[in-house]
Parts: sequence; C-alpha cells; structure tokens
Amino acid sequence: MSTEHINSKVRHMLAKTDEAYVRPITALKIDNTLKDLQTDVKDYKTLELVDMNSTEGVVIYRRSVLFLLMAAMQEISPEAEVIVEHSVNNGIYCKILPESLVTADNIEKLSAKMRALIAADLPIVKQSLNKKDAVCLFHRNKQDAKADLIKSLKQDRVSIYSCINYYDYLYGPMLPKTGELGLFAIDFYHPGIVVRTPELPFPSELPPKEKQEKLSALLTEADHWANILHCDYVNELNNYIKNHHAGELIRISEALQEKKIAYIADMITQSTSKRRVIFIAGPSSSGKTTFAQRLRIQLLVNGLRPVSLSMDDYFLDREFTPFTEKGEYDFEAFEAIDSKLLNKQILDLLAGKEITMPKYNFITGKKEWSGRKLLLLPDQPVIIEGIHGLNPNLTKALPEDKIYKIYISALTQLGIDSHNNIPTTVARLIRRIVRDYQFRGSSALKTIKQWSEVRAGEEKNIFPYQENADIMFNSALIYELAVLKKYAYPLLEKISDEIPEHSTSRQLLDFLNFFQDISNEDDIPNNSILREFIGKSCFF
Repeated sequence: MSTEHINSKVRHMLAKTDEAYVRPITALKIDNTLKDLQTDVKDYKTLELVDMNSTEGVVIYRRSVLFLLMAAMQEISPEAEVIVEHSVNNGIYCKILPESLVTADNIEKLSAKMRALIAADLPIVKQSLNKKDAVCLFHRNKQDAKADLIKSLKQDRVSIYSCINYYDYLYGPMLPKTGELGLFAIDFYHPGIVVRTPELPFPSELPPKEKQEKLSALLTEADHWANILHCDYVNELNNYIKNHHAGELIRISEALQEKKIAYIADMITQSTSKRRVIFIAGPSSSGKTTFAQRLRIQLLVNGLRPVSLSMDDYFLDREFTPFTEKGEYDFEAFEAIDSKLLNKQILDLLAGKEITMPKYNFITGKKEWSGRKLLLLPDQPVIIEGIHGLNPNLTKALPEDKIYKIYISALTQLGIDSHNNIPTTVARLIRRIVRDYQFRGSSALKTIKQWSEVRAGEEKNIFPYQENADIMFNSALIYELAVLKKYAYPLLEKISDEIPEHSTSRQLLDFLNFFQDISNEDDIPNNSILREFIGKSCFF
C-alpha cells in the first residue's frame, strides 16, 4: 500500500504489521472508535489496526469496492445511476438505471474499467466539507436524496471521498487506495448486478456464486412495498415524520404485512388436508413469535383451529447438550434438539394418536412430563416455531407433503440513500438491544458482546436452509427504526469508550442519527411485530 497521504504514526504501524493480519488493513480503532486510515492521529489511549478478519474489515472492503464500481460507472456511462440495494446470492444486489444499460457486454466493460482503476493504484481521498458545500456538491451531481440527507444531519461538517472525478458520501470508512481492491466479482443479474466480495469466515477468498430465488422474490416484494409507500430512503421517511404523516405510513405498513399473513393462511387452508404441520424459522429478532400468533389468528378466521408445539420443549437433557468452543452449553446447535422424539410425536399426531407433551425445565436441564395431552382433530394444523424449522435433518422422518415451511426475515426496505443500504443485521441488532433491555433486563453492552456468537449460529443453523421454505415473510417495517431510536439511543450512550464494544455502539449511534424520532406510538397496533420489541403487545 502506498502511504504517502496517510498520517506518519499510522504509516509506521502499517510498516510494522506482521503476518498475523489478514490483508488488507482496512481501518483504525482509536480509543475504540472506528476511523479510516487517513485520520489525523494525535493523542490517544489505545490504537489498533482493523483487518479483514473482522466484520468491520469486510464491511469496509465491500463499501470501498462499491465506491470503486460507482466511480467506474461514471467513467464509462455518466448517465447511469447505480442503486445499492440488498444482500442476496452471496453478494450485494445493485440496480442499474436505465435498464437498457444492463447487458452482458456493458457489465464486462464495467468490470474491466474497475480492474484498470485498481491497476492504476489511485488514491481514494477523504476531505472534510462544511455541510452547505456538501449539499451543493450533491445537488449539482443530481444526487438529491443524498443532499437532503446531509442537510438533515446535526454536525456542521461531513467527510466526502473522491477518486478521479467521482465524489460520494458513504456511511463509514473506506480504504485509501484502489490498488487494495482486487478481490471482487460482478455477476450479471437483470435488471442489475450482484457484487461479491470476501465474507467471514473466509476473508481471503470470494464466496461462491449462489442462486437464492425465494429470497430474491422477497426482496422484490420489499421494493414493491417501499414503492407503494413512496418511501425508498431515510430522507423520505423523515419528511413523513416532519409533515405529521407518520400515522398513515404506519397504518399502510402494518396493512401490507397483515395482507401477506392472511395470504399465507389462505395457502395453508387450501392444503390443510395434506399440510398439517407448519414450521416457522428465522434468525434472531426477526419477529417469529409475533408472526406465529398472527398466523394463528388468520387460520382461525379461515375456520381452522391451530395448536402449537414449542421446539424449546424438545431440548435434550442437559447432560447430552453439546458445547461451544468456549465450553458453554450450545442451545442453538441442531444437536441440542431431541429430533427423534419430535419426529415420533408429530407422526403420532398425524396418525390420529394422542401424545403426552414434554415441558423442558431450563433450571434442572431436563424434560418434564406433567401429563399434558394433545390429539389433533381434522381441522387442527400444528404450528412449531424454532430456529431449526427449515433444517431437513429435523424433519427427515416426516413426509414432505405434510409440512409447510415458513421463513421469517427482516429485510429493510429502506435505504439511507441510493448508495448506502441498511444491512438487515444492523436493524435486527437494534431490535434485539431494545427487546433484551425491555424484557430480559440485559444491557446493550451484553447484547453487543453476544451478537457475534448469535450471528455465527445463524450462519451455521439458519441461513443455509432458508431456500427450503415454501414461502418467506418479511417482518421489517419501514418506519420501525424511527421508533426504536428513542429506546436504543440512551442504552448505547452508556457504553464507555474504554471498552471494545464502544466501536459498535458508536457506529449504531451515528446510524440512528440519520432518523427523525417517531415519538407518538398510538398508531402502532398492539399486534404489530414491533410490539414484540417495544412492549404493549396483545400476545405477551
């Protein structure tokens, strides 16, 4: 890496880095606050380098590649607009407008231009502009949503990155040279592209190409909902709030979800003679529990009488529970579930036999048998919610034509602007921070400390099986972060800059600063998925 434009202290650290780091070095942490490598380093208590063997490192690398892509697009097609959307197919989907530009030949030209910029090892320069000048710059470049977003920020100055003649405001640090960005792939995916960059746990290689057709369909639905609401970006949400129209936005958002839940209930009802067992799965804080309750109501509306089994009651006794690498009980592992018992009891229910249901005692670590009985009548499907619901190993003894599988995700329809999407993991972490404090007495610090293990469990136990779903449901609400902000913000502010988790808390605080508050919650119905996190749900 050429370091002539980097602070001398940082240059010295880079020169001394050893092979323990996974290249490239992407950023700094100064007093547990994430900064780019061009930061002017003066006084500090702690200073460390961020490499690709970290979530922050791979995110910064991906952001830098996307910046390079947009700079290259401006060079070859100045009239084109690149819109960064969602994670899908092991990469980031970017829409390109006008769609007539999306041809295999043009995508090859774009990739070749990016490679040429990498070979030239050009600087990606950060400069600080006052807010007024930054707003004028982006209005001049016809990036009005970005200009409006910057105008709404509280700070007086913003950091703008530039390369050749391309300028952008991106949410977070970037690498300082194009020469560091050689590891990427662009896949043609009409009407846009999928950009693949390294991901954990393999930071030195590209993830394989993958087709996630059901997830792609859900993302298309999310875009459709955003278009119905005329709310694609944060500045549009903020305008709803400032103009006192948040109530209508809330009501339409909730109605869209209720309509989808009713549709899923209709699909189950039409096949209820065959599909009697409904599995609901999804990652942490995706709203599975509220969804299951709302689905139950819609099935009742259709004349069915659903019953529920809790997968938590089918844990193996504690002595048979596997351990994590840290030597703690791994309750999220598939091997922690007594799948043989679950399969046997479901088969008995489908055969018209009565079962005695277990109840798992988390204090003693054993299943208890208190005599609770269950017999399925012809109009009674059974709902089972749990993280392993789509894993074929869980249901291998069951006939596939008896099962209906639903995957719950929280795919944020909203973008910060056209070049800065909102990662689903960020929205879910904020949900979990609020819920854990409200209902489990856990601090934001504890939740953040646990998050990496939660994410690792999801990557192993949930995401590989999401395409097994018969249908997917998006639990994200376009307005929710404007509500969650007032709950999460004071919790995050308590995290000291003397501990490593301050880096995450600071990033979340900066992210929440983009949003206007929705302070009046009267329009949020008591059956809303959001109520699972903020309280006053009719189901709990």
